[in-house]
Amino acid sequence: MLSALLLATACDAGPIAAADTLQLHVSGNNLVDASGDTVVLHGVDRSNTLWPCVRGKGILVGPTGQASVKAMKRWDINVVRIPLDEACWNGESYVDPADAGNNYRKAIKAYVDLLNSDGIYVILDLHWTDGWDSASSGCHSAEALCQKPMPDAAEAVPFWSSVAETFKSNDAVIFDLFNEPYPNAVMPTEDAAWECWLKGGSSCSPYIPYAVAGMQTLVDTVRATGADNVIMLGGLAYGNDLNGWLKHEPSDPDHNLVASWHSYAFDRCNTLKCWISQVGPVIAKVPVIAGEIGEKGCTDDYIDPLMAYLDSKHTGYLAWSWNANGDCSGGLSLIKNYSGDPTRYGAGYKSHLQSLAKSSQ
Repeated sequence: MLSALLLATACDAGPIAAADTLQLHVSGNNLVDASGDTVVLHGVDRSNTLWPCVRGKGILVGPTGQASVKAMKRWDINVVRIPLDEACWNGESYVDPADAGNNYRKAIKAYVDLLNSDGIYVILDLHWTDGWDSASSGCHSAEALCQKPMPDAAEAVPFWSSVAETFKSNDAVIFDLFNEPYPNAVMPTEDAAWECWLKGGSSCSPYIPYAVAGMQTLVDTVRATGADNVIMLGGLAYGNDLNGWLKHEPSDPDHNLVASWHSYAFDRCNTLKCWISQVGPVIAKVPVIAGEIGEKGCTDDYIDPLMAYLDSKHTGYLAWSWNANGDCSGGLSLIKNYSGDPTRYGAGYKSHLQSLAKSSQ
């Protein structure tokens, strides 16, 4: 649970001064700061903001104070991705009110402010939503307890309207509209899946049995608040397939869109040949952020060549995950504890980030 000190910096507070120096926007196929200098993001996913609130376990598991942020800084991390649950943010009826609505929003805002004050960018990701997909392999709940194939219109639209309104004055915050879309698992063709991804609504019927918000709707929702923040959009196949991304890129009046790509050793696109043929053409046109990378087995055998490829393309990435789950054997944990002591898997990632930082000095 967040400390009283953190909670004191509530949603009503204005943007902190240190965050004003962290500004990102898209220029060509790069992210640049307020001075026009290219920024390459290297960081971690902190998933313990996601599941506790919807399971009656509080708002966030693990420390969120200054010491825990300094531990991240020692890894030369410059971005943290925070997965969010729409039912908790929106205060839906099945979530404990102590962990939802304004309490959840204040806690997330306080954590974002703290990270920004330490020079760390933040990605806010809509991870779990309402909806139902009986054909999916692991999500058999209408509640926001697991990953759905697409965001639901009923709650995802008000979610992004509220999140964008909260952070629209802070360009150190990136909006990742939906964690890992997989409409291709239920739609009849790949083209149909991309149409569903972009347009939602009738483009997804009858294969997804709830009203879907497409990516264009969510981009429009964010921009309607006046927020000009950078927006990330993940592709199909749980974010691993970017083949149709450029063809189906939503319209954005601010021209501030980024392609989000997820890459694990067990994904289909897990070879250099595939990265060059499928991801490379997108990198050539728009900024790409690998919002999740990782591997099982407590090694860095997969992420090492992946990072080398992305480094060669000046493309950023975040490893899953900054959660102290004891070891890396089951949950892809980078750390043994929140002091930042790495697991065997995390040691390879930490070493790589520190080598990049050293070479840039």
